[in-house]
Amino acid sequence: MSPGGGIAETASERQKAAAARAAAELVAEGQRVGLGTGSTVAHLLPALAARGLGGLRCVATSPATATCARELGLVVVELDELGALDIAIDGADQIDPRGWLVKGGGGAHTREKIVATAARRFVVIASAEKAVPALGPPVPLEILRFGAHTTLAALAPASLRYAAPSPEDNPIADYLGPIGDPKRLSTRLSTTPGVVEHGLFAPELVSDILIAHDDGIEHRRGGKPA
Repeated sequence: MSPGGGIAETASERQKAAAARAAAELVAEGQRVGLGTGSTVAHLLPALAARGLGGLRCVATSPATATCARELGLVVVELDELGALDIAIDGADQIDPRGWLVKGGGGAHTREKIVATAARRFVVIASAEKAVPALGPPVPLEILRFGAHTTLAALAPASLRYAAPSPEDNPIADYLGPIGDPKRLSTRLSTTPGVVEHGLFAPELVSDILIAHDDGIEHRRGGKPA
């Protein structure tokens, strides 16, 4: 934190803010907007509020995002009230060259994936260090409390996170093994009983990836038509 209580002005934070501002410019008046969770979205919310767009209705992927958005004057409603979304914007923990993502460091990846799927256009924003040659562990997991250790044993090596649970009060764990082929691992995680959702996001979910560098914004196209 900075001495004034705001977000510290590191190079990474400047890049996150730049990516967030670029994404905020993609939102139009009257749209239904999905808001992600995490440190990059913390820059998006004030950037979006500052545009003063009329008629926006937003869906938040975490209670923290909902609270911050409302404090900034944004209208936040439930996803089922809106159904389909025009655009959703969220950060990522890792981005590989093919557009696969690791998300969910904050434990909200189930809601984030639901919102990304519901959005006609899903925009990912990130600072430069989030772009990696290949994805690596950890991959966040939301799991059921019932049989949690049995579920983790089936996914060894995996570890329970002793921190805040998911917004649905489920435990959050991390898959710690090699990722290799993200599609194959995604299938394995999805088909393991006890796993509610995992943090691998396929390129087909993503429309645009905005990666901020010190010299500007790199715009990558995803596999989901905008």
